[in-house]
Amino acid sequence: MRVYDFGSGRTDPGSFPTEALAEAASEAVREVGAELVRYPGDMGHLGLREIMAAREAKREGIEVPVEHVALMNGSMQAVTLVAKVLMQGSDDIIVTEELTYSGTIGAYKSLGAELVGVPLDEEGMRVDALADTLEGLHRKGTPPRFIYTLTTYQNPTGSMMPKARRLELLEVARRYDAIVVDDNCYGDVHFEGVQEPSLYALDDSSSIIYIGSLSKILGPGVRMGYMVARPPVLARLLDRRHDGGNSILAASICAAFFRDRLWSHIAMTNAILKDKRDAVFAGLEESVGDICTWSRPVGGMFIWVNFPDDVDRDRLMALCAERNIMVARGRSFHIHHEDVPALRLAFGFASLEDIRDGVPLLGECIQMARTQASVLA
Repeated sequence: MRVYDFGSGRTDPGSFPTEALAEAASEAVREVGAELVRYPGDMGHLGLREIMAAREAKREGIEVPVEHVALMNGSMQAVTLVAKVLMQGSDDIIVTEELTYSGTIGAYKSLGAELVGVPLDEEGMRVDALADTLEGLHRKGTPPRFIYTLTTYQNPTGSMMPKARRLELLEVARRYDAIVVDDNCYGDVHFEGVQEPSLYALDDSSSIIYIGSLSKILGPGVRMGYMVARPPVLARLLDRRHDGGNSILAASICAAFFRDRLWSHIAMTNAILKDKRDAVFAGLEESVGDICTWSRPVGGMFIWVNFPDDVDRDRLMALCAERNIMVARGRSFHIHHEDVPALRLAFGFASLEDIRDGVPLLGECIQMARTQASVLA
């Protein structure tokens, strides 16, 4: 039975370098050898840390000391570890975009944090609203533990915050003495236009904690992410790490694979993903161009589709289920689970053929889910 999977943020399975990674694994095991009987420690495999430091330095245009890079078991370990360190057990407020990654919402709420949302527009978190939010929290005597943000190819909306707004965000954070967690897990998934600098690249203070990942350029099953932080914050974060470190085996394989082909691999996968993104654009225009609007991301893996208020959300999801169309409902990404009239389309995993056939089919479902009265009107 054919399934149209636009639900989860996975990259193109056909681009996974199975044979090359197998060769890298053989090389890595021989290279690491008896080191595999040791615990990896809090920082992780030096070779991969050096490659990730060089990756960030080239993209961001700043020096990234390898001693500031710590490998994580996926970027979500870093996301969660930050909260465990910075939360204090009472009045734990985290400020974030009101629409953000569902995994982060679940992680922070499970730790007992209260999430306070800031509205977004097509350029990401609205800094004017952020300033108002921080002012209100400080007046109540409950300043946030930190600000969590996805400034680059935001999940779920795909927005890209321009440099001028990033600088404004940093100025507001400094004014209210707030730590900022900059989750840049999609940073290399770039298709066109200007690549804006990360918050870490724009502020050399220890108040910026930066998170990266290999999930979007290789695969989430590898479970390889990293955190970049300056002293003394890095030591505070690592003091709460009790997992013995991440896999030397996985890290050494990734290091052997990416040592000479990081940028060529990224270029190859990005070309595939860009074609898929464009196919989604075409399918939406064909099927719901008259009633829906959607984001037009220049990178990342998600398109945020806004549909009319008269679309019955439950009926829409039922119609999609009947046709084996997997999409992510808008409320999954709202920090208060509000049933916003939108859905997220993830285009990385589905084939081009499934996108070309499935997106118009999704459009039919949206049209069918509109209430009869509004359609007749």
